[in-house]
Amino acid sequence: MHRFYLPPDRCAGDTLRLDGCEAHHALHVLRLQPGEPATVLDGVGHEILATVAAAGRDAVTLSVSQRNFVPAPPCSVTLLQAVPKGKIIESIIQKAVELGVRRIVPVLSERVVTQLDDADAKNKRDKWQHVAIEAIKQCGAAWLPQVESPLPIARVLAGREPFDLSLIGSLQWERRHPREVLRGFAAQHGGSPRSVEVWIGPEGDFTPAEVKAIQDSGAQPVSLGRLVLRVETAALYCLSILHYELQRD
Repeated sequence: MHRFYLPPDRCAGDTLRLDGCEAHHALHVLRLQPGEPATVLDGVGHEILATVAAAGRDAVTLSVSQRNFVPAPPCSVTLLQAVPKGKIIESIIQKAVELGVRRIVPVLSERVVTQLDDADAKNKRDKWQHVAIEAIKQCGAAWLPQVESPLPIARVLAGREPFDLSLIGSLQWERRHPREVLRGFAAQHGGSPRSVEVWIGPEGDFTPAEVKAIQDSGAQPVSLGRLVLRVETAALYCLSILHYELQRD
């Protein structure tokens, strides 16, 4: 089944219209013809089954046959990812989408010096949000994570919302396995957290001052195992554990 994305405000009615890059992909890559099935995702839980009604030069009209709603995951997970060098962040965003993350906050840290003005930050954010859109189309996720503009750690901490549980992947000795932290939370509160944030550092990890600031805000250090993991592996490790422990169907 070929999947496409349309914003929620464009998903009402019995017919839907694909244009722009979505139409280009349908017409010139997939070469969809009238009568072929397609699925449209709106990113807020709706999966719309449709059939191609017409394929023009630069637009595709879909006839809606069924609408399904997929409930949001029971735990809202936010990934606060220090921006690594190169395009590694794009791979991290893709995997985060596949593992059910609801929000991704790119963090500017001292050990990866990236100077961005407001326009650069918006361009980065738009590009990374598009990566997330392509990821939900690939994996079929009904919920599109919100990708924020990259911000320095101090600004993230100043404006952060409250979470039931906050974690930071850590290389220091005083740390616990994420499963142990989750079970301790359940024992104390009588159930699993409904919202979790997890901080993942850049190459070389966060600086000691950054780690202190994040932990002073309430984040608990968790172990990533005895080996030193690459940035993308560390993110995948933590998100996989959270998905297994908290997002079971």
